[in-house]
Amino acid sequence: MDFNVKKLASGAGLFFTRAVQFTEEKLGQAEKTELDAHFEKLMSRADCTKNWTEKMYRQTEVLLQPNPSARIEEFLYEKLDRKAPSRITNAELLGQYMQDAAKEFGPGTPYGSTLVKVGECERRLGAAEREFLQTSAISFLTPLRNFLEGDWRTISKERRLLENLRLDLDACKTRLKKAKVAEAKAAMAPDFQETRPRNYVLSASASANLCFHVNMCLIASCQFWRLRFFFLKSLPLFLFQAEHELRVAQTEFDRQAEVTRLLLEGISSTHVNHLRCLHEFVEAQAAYYKQCHLHMQELQQELGRLPNAFALNSTHSMATAAFEAKGIGSPVETETLKIEEVQAPATGTRKAKVLYDYDAADSSELSLLADEVITVYTLPGMDSDWLIGERGNQKGKVPVTYLELLS
Repeated sequence: MDFNVKKLASGAGLFFTRAVQFTEEKLGQAEKTELDAHFEKLMSRADCTKNWTEKMYRQTEVLLQPNPSARIEEFLYEKLDRKAPSRITNAELLGQYMQDAAKEFGPGTPYGSTLVKVGECERRLGAAEREFLQTSAISFLTPLRNFLEGDWRTISKERRLLENLRLDLDACKTRLKKAKVAEAKAAMAPDFQETRPRNYVLSASASANLCFHVNMCLIASCQFWRLRFFFLKSLPLFLFQAEHELRVAQTEFDRQAEVTRLLLEGISSTHVNHLRCLHEFVEAQAAYYKQCHLHMQELQQELGRLPNAFALNSTHSMATAAFEAKGIGSPVETETLKIEEVQAPATGTRKAKVLYDYDAADSSELSLLADEVITVYTLPGMDSDWLIGERGNQKGKVPVTYLELLS
């Protein structure tokens, strides 16, 4: 217990000394050992690396998991060293809802069958997203966290130790400077010279009192000069001790500076490692988006085979895109559509039920009455929102939204 108290007292004294030294440096009352420019550049580079790595790490967390509650839950599981439960992605949940809705609406209906197809695609997208999240967390997020929680903490610890040793070194320099000043002042002080009192003729009582006071003065003077002699004699010892402490402090500071320098130079290796991880992250993103694009293309093709107006419109859009890719305009776009010259195709005509009344805006359109049944078809390059409708000898453009295609 006694040893612990002494150690605590020693630590408190050392802390107080460093605090005084640091305060005097800030006030400009004490000299400060400056590090070389290369060392300062290394520290600035390390601080910059830490700050930007921390920002990228936080934002990557937000990108991979936008839900803050889920991030907190994952953090707690990680700190408790327990495996977090598997969480379904939003796309998978949406796909499940769509498939459940299709069962209620009837999978044989156009809407129900479309919900089934889209729900399956959304679930595949969700599975691809979960794989992307796992890959990105391992290849990119984990290395960034390891740097912040491992390497950077070690660097910070060694830098704090270096700063403490620098304060100790500056304190030793101050003590040595004060010892040299004291020695210089002692060398300039005059030596002791004994003086004897002059002979006076005094009475017996006065002579006794004088002798008593003289003896007391002599004793005090002897004590003073004795202390001064011991002080002057111990000045070289104080100076030697201050020089020894300075050499020890300088050695410890240089050794710690070298250790810290090596750690700071290791930031270059950190950049190389993070560069490799960044490439892996980009590859994971590219693979994820490519997979999503393939799933969506397959979904478009499947929807194009379903018997509904939107599949027909998709076919029209693809036809228009084919015309544009060849560098030629579509027939409908290059010249004004002449209804009287339009001929129904041999295949591709369908029956449609009119849902609402519609008044033609011009001679190229066909007026509609609710609940009537007409024949509809499309032309290459035609606007996907319109079809050609025929009722007896009448024909004209009709809006798709006013129709229900019959199988």
